[in-house]
Amino acid sequence: MWWNDKDKERFVDVKVLDNFYQTSSFFPMPVVLCTTKSENGLTNIGSYSLCFPFGISKNHYMMLISRGTSNTAENIRKRKTVALNFIPYDKAYLKNAVELGYPGETTKEKMADSIFTLIPSTREKNPDVAELEFPEIIKESVQIFECTLEESDIFRYDGPEIEAHFLLRIDKIIMQERYAEYLKKGEGFPTLPVDFGFRDSKQFWFSKHSHPFAEPIPKAKGVNVDSVKYQVERMESPVKWHPDAYKQLTKVPRIFLKMIITKINEAALEEGVEVVTPEFLAKVQDKRNKD
Repeated sequence: MWWNDKDKERFVDVKVLDNFYQTSSFFPMPVVLCTTKSENGLTNIGSYSLCFPFGISKNHYMMLISRGTSNTAENIRKRKTVALNFIPYDKAYLKNAVELGYPGETTKEKMADSIFTLIPSTREKNPDVAELEFPEIIKESVQIFECTLEESDIFRYDGPEIEAHFLLRIDKIIMQERYAEYLKKGEGFPTLPVDFGFRDSKQFWFSKHSHPFAEPIPKAKGVNVDSVKYQVERMESPVKWHPDAYKQLTKVPRIFLKMIITKINEAALEEGVEVVTPEFLAKVQDKRNKD
């Protein structure tokens, strides 16, 4: 039988075609409904999957790739704002997402077929940038990244005009309260869809993710009190650490230890704290959770 055919286990060449992520590979992607403000004031919904984190430390960005002539692309160029709405797994939602992603219709035409509920943006108007108009957001979303187009020299892509690459600065992340609680507790996950793209020239393929499982960091890969102390003492900072504070960071993966100590030292300097204590670490963590 074919599933026992050992010959099928060898690697073979696959031709790299345009849209290689769906034509030449199996590449799991998110399902993101991008809401933008159109010229007539209506909020437009466009379905996208090529949307990924780009800047993750200090400066927080998402990268969105779209057709250069799409309604979404035109709206982002003109109005500089977009909301990235992550919808939960629901076959009716995904069917409508495919319909809303089909090119060629005006915003008014496509939105007549939308089953999603639009509500006002949670962003507040900035008096210094009064011309910015914020699109509505989708009530059914699990989480939403409200973003502004980054037009500095941080990123430039001189590709074909058929593609548009947008570097989006994350201004705000909001999510349904129950999922925010999952995030704080470190357990529980929303059911998000996975997109495998347009295949066989006829249809889009989606899947429902299974329940995530936890895999503890191997003890040998973690850090102990001496490792934390060693890293703290190597830092060029006037801030001192109380011995009991070292214990609080023993669960931090080694690869992130230096970065986290740096941020804690910066927070201590900002608040005029000379010695980092367990109480100060708890305060920093509490502030981080609220932010």
